[in-house]
Amino acid sequence: MDLSPYYTKQVDCIHCKKKFNTTKIRMKMLKIASTDADFRPVYENDVHGYFYNAYVCEHCGFAFTDDFSTYFMPGTSEVLQQQISNKWVHHDFSGERSPQQALQAYQLALVSGQIKKEKHITLAGLALRCAWIYRSLKQHDAELRFIRIARDQYIEAFSTGDYVNSGMSEVRVAYLAAELSRRLDEREKAIRYFSIVIEQQRTSNEIKIIDMAKDAWNDMRQVQ
Repeated sequence: MDLSPYYTKQVDCIHCKKKFNTTKIRMKMLKIASTDADFRPVYENDVHGYFYNAYVCEHCGFAFTDDFSTYFMPGTSEVLQQQISNKWVHHDFSGERSPQQALQAYQLALVSGQIKKEKHITLAGLALRCAWIYRSLKQHDAELRFIRIARDQYIEAFSTGDYVNSGMSEVRVAYLAAELSRRLDEREKAIRYFSIVIEQQRTSNEIKIIDMAKDAWNDMRQVQ
């Protein structure tokens, strides 16, 4: 019997404190065929690893990822209760997710994170994954809408430095601000942030990202 790429994990909701089951992916089962310039993985099979990063509490409707802080600012729990939990119709997000279910999970997490006032870097990642899913569905307008949200949040993260201790480097954050600006056809902003990345070439060990920034910067400079 073949091992399933999926397994069940029990999670404690950081909002209502109740337990619920979520589905995770065995990382060794993921087969990446290629990676887009904004780091979206394209898989060889139908097992999409990034579909399962957002947890949705079946009890209260709060959605979150491992990047969320367990701290709630005063008053935010009450707002979450009013705007999400009181309107929530019980729904179980465990099991294999379709692109539409993954989108629902990420959009719930984005709304939850915005209400909870999560870091810009966390909100950026949620919006970017929504954009990735819309790209896989070939829904270009929706993809661009979430790319803009992600780009704006990455710029805020870069400006405020709230990416520190997030696992994201300054180079990676600046690169994403640039690449997403390029996808939005905002040339000047893209060149500005690509330049910031390239300026780090003597001090950063993220050579691949710097080379990607150089290639994109050169391509944009050649198109007048």
